[in-house]
Amino acid sequence: MAETGVARFRRTHLEVTARGWRGDRRNLYNLLRMTASATMSAPSEESTAELLNGLIGRALTMGADAADALRVGGVSLSVSQRLGKREDLERSEADDLGFRVFIGRRQAIVSSTDTSPAALEELVERAVAMARAAPEDPYCGLADPDLLASEVDDLDLFDARECDADELYDRAAEAEDAARAHPGITNSEGADASWSVTTVDLATSHGFAGRYETSIHGVSVAVVAGDGAAMERDYDYAVARHLDDLEDAGDVGRRAGARAAERLDPRKAETAQVPVVFDPRVGSGILGHFSGALSGPAVARGTSFLRDSMGRRVFPANVTVTDDPRRARGLASKPFDGEGVSNRKTVLARSGVLESWILDSASARQLGLGTTGHAGRGTSSPPSPFTTNLYMDAGEPAPQDLMADIASGFYVTELIGFGVNPVTGDYSRGASGFWIRDGEISYPVSEVTIAGNLKDMFMNLTPANDLEFRYATNAPTLRIDGMTVAGT
Repeated sequence: MAETGVARFRRTHLEVTARGWRGDRRNLYNLLRMTASATMSAPSEESTAELLNGLIGRALTMGADAADALRVGGVSLSVSQRLGKREDLERSEADDLGFRVFIGRRQAIVSSTDTSPAALEELVERAVAMARAAPEDPYCGLADPDLLASEVDDLDLFDARECDADELYDRAAEAEDAARAHPGITNSEGADASWSVTTVDLATSHGFAGRYETSIHGVSVAVVAGDGAAMERDYDYAVARHLDDLEDAGDVGRRAGARAAERLDPRKAETAQVPVVFDPRVGSGILGHFSGALSGPAVARGTSFLRDSMGRRVFPANVTVTDDPRRARGLASKPFDGEGVSNRKTVLARSGVLESWILDSASARQLGLGTTGHAGRGTSSPPSPFTTNLYMDAGEPAPQDLMADIASGFYVTELIGFGVNPVTGDYSRGASGFWIRDGEISYPVSEVTIAGNLKDMFMNLTPANDLEFRYATNAPTLRIDGMTVAGT
């Protein structure tokens, strides 16, 4: 989003990090365990509410017309290993404060990690002074009070279980060992395992106050197959809110190893116009281009290739796209948006017809509409519209049936670069994957470019029935007819 009429300032006070340790690891583990007991618990909801409301009240007494305050705190621990040896260990702790004030149609944002009384007093004074000097923005302001969330629902986003370094190292080792055990794997780029918790508090001058906590557990691995100039790499990863939902690290590793080995001895592809089939892990990118074209600021500026498409068919009739911030344990779920607005499941395209933009309050005002509850927020910038748990409904055919009638086509497993024009929808990406012959995946292909226009691609898209909710944006296997594959 283009930010106009906003002044910004950031003060950094404290960031605790340990990484790349090459000394006595046992001493480091003990240090991390000691700091965990002192810093694991987030400030209480009551004390944070007092702090945020104190900032807001002070700003109002100094002449601000409205204000909001955001506090984001968290702890994370991550480890890595390579070729069976433990490498990096990083623990970080953050307590970030973002404060926004309005004077008329002027706004200023100040952020800091210092919550000492003197620093907070300076924070308010600076924010008010900057708001007085900022340029006017006719669309800025707090959300409509009638749209604020009256309750903060429990979406089961927080797992209270803390992981220690040894547990994470064991998980990374399991993933890498499984990947390296696959025939043909000759090297490793390493495996990582991580755990984090985050607490978000938001308060506004028109009476909203809310908090939610989240956790994330993750594991990833990347390995190399082959030797010399004939090497190929691939990867896999898994993330989950709750440890019980995290995919087995060994399965992640086995999949990464198999993918790397399958890519050995790639061939070139001849330039042709053929059906292109997107593996689910890259098909989510197609959804990302769609949601980007629905972003309120892009629509308001006229820089979206779908700016004139509201109420019109943009996909075939069997395609529905939904954004659901209320999904239990969802990787991008939240009980209210970045402005405190009550959010809801939103159908963006139903039976192929475009039904909704993606809006925060500012972009909604610019379009003469109401917010859709999609405001995202950091501590150092104003809200902007973002999707949450975005997905395309599964279709009817199985992936194999989707390819059965393809005499010659391309199955994409990896995309390279970013060649997309958001104004025109022109699409061109480097890609690798496998060639399809007579309905079957035949041989690996690399160093090709796939091209088309997103409007045409959307209208020639067919989803398979293999939708899985593994990421924040999820799509089934997708077939798009009529794309250009540029090779030799």
